[in-house]
Amino acid sequence: MFIEQGVKSENKFWKYIVGSLVIIFASFLGQIPLLLALLYETFINGKKYPSSNEDVMTFFEPNMTLFLILASFVFAMLGIYFVIKYIHNQTMLSITTSRSKMDWKRVLFSFSIWSVFTIVSTLLFYFSNPSDFVINFKPIPFVILAVIGTLLIPIQTSTEEYVFRGYLMQGFANLAKNKWFPLVMTSVIFGAMHISNPEVSKMGNIILVYYVGTGFLLGIITLMDEGMELALGFHAANNLVSALLVTSDWSAFQTHSIFKDVSEPSAGFDVIFPVVIIYPILLFIFSKKYKWTNWKDKLTGKIEEPVHFNDLNSI
Repeated sequence: MFIEQGVKSENKFWKYIVGSLVIIFASFLGQIPLLLALLYETFINGKKYPSSNEDVMTFFEPNMTLFLILASFVFAMLGIYFVIKYIHNQTMLSITTSRSKMDWKRVLFSFSIWSVFTIVSTLLFYFSNPSDFVINFKPIPFVILAVIGTLLIPIQTSTEEYVFRGYLMQGFANLAKNKWFPLVMTSVIFGAMHISNPEVSKMGNIILVYYVGTGFLLGIITLMDEGMELALGFHAANNLVSALLVTSDWSAFQTHSIFKDVSEPSAGFDVIFPVVIIYPILLFIFSKKYKWTNWKDKLTGKIEEPVHFNDLNSI
């Protein structure tokens, strides 16, 4: 069982606090190239140092900004690997899936279904409200964006999944010895992590309903499917396809995408709609394809520390 794989008596909760600090430190190390680039442009080229996250997003050429921001996640992923192996004495597979190896077909299916939905819904928005969009496509910058995005966005999204649906999910399971508490905590923290996104300052805190709701979706499919493969595919598709299709002056990723949204953003039914309509439909599709059963126990049941072979030898 996936969440139980990290439930061990030696996995004290203080280890997860230390491990989280190590991952945060690794992420900070990954932000040094961005900081050095900002300082270089400020002191050498005389540009005004940015005073906000929004200013940072427009300080460099968009592809350079995207590269520098995503690079920090490479360091964070290395931090996760170090923490899992040397602090918790686990394998990366143990916080990825309960299966004997990574199921890439699950990753691909989830990636494909959410990519199709994102593309179709974006085109519907475009054709129903063409005045809200302008064509932003420039061949060379778009190709560079596609290369950067394809290489680094899956690392960014996988890093977030390994932190929330893998590492912290098992960490809170160690603490609470049940499944509902890890699901709630990781979903709420995942949503709160996005509070500094420019979308929040533009549309208000109501958009956090979408982020928290997305956290619950990813947590539910991880617990029900006994692994992170579906969550990894969904998250990668959501960020990569969105970055390639649509940008705006107030989005977290400002890219050389195909379209640019020039409408005045507002948080209304379009924020609630995915959470209450689309996500349940997606859960239904996954549940039928992978024959999920016993929802109550998998999402809210108690956790007993598994007995390991070495433990039997010591009895």
